[in-house]
Amino acid sequence: MRIEPIEDAGDARLGDYRAGGASAGGHRDGVFIAEGRVVVRALLAGERFRARSVLVTPAALAGLRDALQTASEIPVYLASPAVLRSTVGYRFSRGCLAAGEAGPTGSLEAIVAARPRLLVVLDRVTDPDNVGAVFRGAQAFGAGGVLLAPGTCDPLYRKAIRVSMGAVLAVPYAEMPAWPGELGRVRAAGFTIVALTPRGDVELGELGSARPLPERVALVIGSESTGVGDAVLRAADLRVRIAMAPGVDSLNLAAAAAIALHRLRRPG
Repeated sequence: MRIEPIEDAGDARLGDYRAGGASAGGHRDGVFIAEGRVVVRALLAGERFRARSVLVTPAALAGLRDALQTASEIPVYLASPAVLRSTVGYRFSRGCLAAGEAGPTGSLEAIVAARPRLLVVLDRVTDPDNVGAVFRGAQAFGAGGVLLAPGTCDPLYRKAIRVSMGAVLAVPYAEMPAWPGELGRVRAAGFTIVALTPRGDVELGELGSARPLPERVALVIGSESTGVGDAVLRAADLRVRIAMAPGVDSLNLAAAAAIALHRLRRPG
C-alpha cells in the first residue's frame, strides 16, 4: 500500500477528483469516480476496470486496509475531511473515493455469446438513480448483461455507480447505437424480447405459470416519463404489465424493474 499524504485540495495529484471534473457527471477523459467503501472495494476487487488511485480520510482508511493490501501499485492519497470536501465540492461523509479507468464499453456480441438466460435493455432511461438501481437488480437476479439504447444515462455517471452499490462495475454492459434495429440481433441470438409496459397485454405473473417462461429473455425497460418507445413495443415478442391494486396505474422504475427481474430469472 503506497500512502501519500495530501494537505492541499489544490494538489495536482487530485485532478481526477476535483469538483467540475469527473465528479460532475459520467466519465471524463476515460476516468470515472467511485465513492463509498462498498463501491471502492468493488472497483479494487473487480477485473473489468482498473483503479488509478484512492482518496481516503484517516478514519476511513482502517476499513479499507485489507482491500488496499492487494493493490500495492495504486497510490492511496490520505487527506483530512476538509481537504476531501474542498476537492469534491460538497460535504462528503463517506470518507473514501477512487478514480477508475473507464476503458472501452463491452460489445453486444460478447454479452450474447456468453448465453445468459436474462438480459436487461434500457430504452432512454436518463435518470442515474434509475440506471444504478436497475444494475443493482440485474446483479441480484442474475442478469448476464445490460444493453443501452441511445439516450440512456452513462452507467459510469458517479451517482449511478453509487446507487448500484458497485454493480455497474461488475455487470457487463454494451451500447446499442442502431436502435431499435439491434433488437433483431438479440432475438437472433435466441432471446425473447419482453417489453415492460402498463399497456401490456400479458400479465407478468402469467409467465412461468399460465404461460411458459421463455428460455432466454431480454427485458426492455423504458424511462418513467415516456416508457418503452412505440417502435420498441411493436418489435417486442411480448408486452407485459405488472398487476396492481385498482386505482394504481404505475410503480417507480426501480421497483418495477426489480419485480420483473425476479419473476423472469431462472435458477441455476
